[in-house]
Amino acid sequence: MKKYRHLFFDLDHTLWDYDKNVRESLSELYENYQLVNLGIGSFQIFLEAFYAINFQLWKMYDSGEMDKSLLRLERFKRIFHKAGADGNAVPVTFEEDFMFRTSSKPHLLPYSKEILDYLRPNYDLHIITNGFDESQALKMKASGLTDYFHLVVTSETTGHKKPDPRIFQYAMQQAGAFHRDSLMIGDNPVSDIFGAQQVAMDQVYFDPHQNPIQMKPTYTIRHLKELEDLL
Repeated sequence: MKKYRHLFFDLDHTLWDYDKNVRESLSELYENYQLVNLGIGSFQIFLEAFYAINFQLWKMYDSGEMDKSLLRLERFKRIFHKAGADGNAVPVTFEEDFMFRTSSKPHLLPYSKEILDYLRPNYDLHIITNGFDESQALKMKASGLTDYFHLVVTSETTGHKKPDPRIFQYAMQQAGAFHRDSLMIGDNPVSDIFGAQQVAMDQVYFDPHQNPIQMKPTYTIRHLKELEDLL
């Protein structure tokens, strides 16, 4: 087995349980703001609208078609409209409440802390994420991840989003790492796997749902505990 020194993790969908945390927050918001009275007939309608619109907006953000402020301004207007409500009826505090509430959720994917405890004595652990600085820091604090990592690199800090090779190059430079002793671990075939391949960094594709991809990652795992067999 190749000897690595630096392990770079993605955060959302890899360690931090994005779907569980978001669903919990949206359920609370649906009840607290009584969205049924604003024209959204059920929580399921609201949830489906959120995923449809949020995916579109993040795709636009990742491609540079939309910046952070516009994403936050437009998100729930479009979600309300998609869910059959008036987009202008979004409560003023809704987006801010969603961001803080969601980022404060603690839920991690199975084996996250167990594998970090296993890896920490022998590797330098880092995060590379396309999330925003403040929200990613809150997520890590709320879920107890902060102390595991030497370095947290965000797209907001660097001005480059995965899979842009510059964010990986920046992370390696800041960590004092080289591509030959580094390994990227993430769930996104493009952002994490292709991004790391562009800088000749080995990759672990975290694929709990067994989604086929065109890239050929260095390794593929179904759950995080499988890293024990690799590292």
